[in-house]
Amino acid sequence: MSSAPSSPSSSATLAFQRAMPMTRLLDCGMDFADAQALFQRTSAGEAWDQVAEALAQAQLERARQAEAAGHRVTAAEAQAAALADLLFAQMAFNHDTPRKRALYHQLAMATRQLCAGSEGRMTRVEVPFGPSHLVGWLVRPHAAPARGTVLVFGGQSGWGVAYLPIARALARRGLATLLAEGPGQGETRMNQGIHVDVDMEAAYSQFVTFIANDASLGTPGIWGNSVGGLWAARTAAADARIRACCINSSLAAPTLLPFRTFAEQAAAMLGTDDEQAIQQNFERMRFRPGRDRIDCPLLVLHGGADPLVRMEDQQPFLDAATNSDVTLRVWDDGEHTIYNHAAQRTAFVADWFARRLAPS
Repeated sequence: MSSAPSSPSSSATLAFQRAMPMTRLLDCGMDFADAQALFQRTSAGEAWDQVAEALAQAQLERARQAEAAGHRVTAAEAQAAALADLLFAQMAFNHDTPRKRALYHQLAMATRQLCAGSEGRMTRVEVPFGPSHLVGWLVRPHAAPARGTVLVFGGQSGWGVAYLPIARALARRGLATLLAEGPGQGETRMNQGIHVDVDMEAAYSQFVTFIANDASLGTPGIWGNSVGGLWAARTAAADARIRACCINSSLAAPTLLPFRTFAEQAAAMLGTDDEQAIQQNFERMRFRPGRDRIDCPLLVLHGGADPLVRMEDQQPFLDAATNSDVTLRVWDDGEHTIYNHAAQRTAFVADWFARRLAPS
């Protein structure tokens, strides 16, 4: 079994810790003690993926023991903590190596277990797209019907249950969440073979159709994080059924950035290491405010300390707004996707969607 290389203070370890800082681990639901152990043990020389996997197994065992004792709330909390551990275990690999696939399979199976104990409030979704399917996880609020449903997704590395804490915040406000694994992401890529060379708006509109066809889910909104914000903007411009759009730290004109991790993730999403093909596909997906107009309420989030996205990279989204309901929220010290203000960010956006998706 191959593992991501690591040694005390190795360049690989430092790279993992930069790409997956403590703020990001906590934002995606990792238990603080697990996050601390992951940093300490990898700094001492253990492999990132092996440590994260071991932490997940410990949480899964805790969940099993709690379930056997009848402590269902504790079992669900431990199960969710294990998902975060497995999420970051597989992030040690950018390409779809056997090890990454095995870890992602563990993640999917553990998520199914969480669904099984959720009394129907969390379910797996497969949406037809061409000859294959798009995969997602639907999280419903306790009270039915939902006041609306937010389609939430990430970019090149944070997918699906990475946004489970966001789904839970939306549920507390009476909103459902469809945690999408879009083209080039998660099981949609690894098991269904769908990459980002497809019509991205058509793909995400299939998720919107799923929401629109279920009267218990209410009106649809869309929230894209990182590069996913580009696809959220393009889909909102193309699909009039979307009633509100949030773009969090995205690039309107994506390009290959001078970071090895970014380049490898982009290659995996497209299914080729050909840099020219990657750049051509980025150009194809580019958001153009002269062509792409966003008619629904729009919220753009930006972090002043984001090393990947500048404010000017997001200005085209604002320029494309035709609705007077436009909000720009900036955290001057905000990291990429505002990891370091996660609770405040999530509450702000969840309240924003609740006001705009709730029935009049």
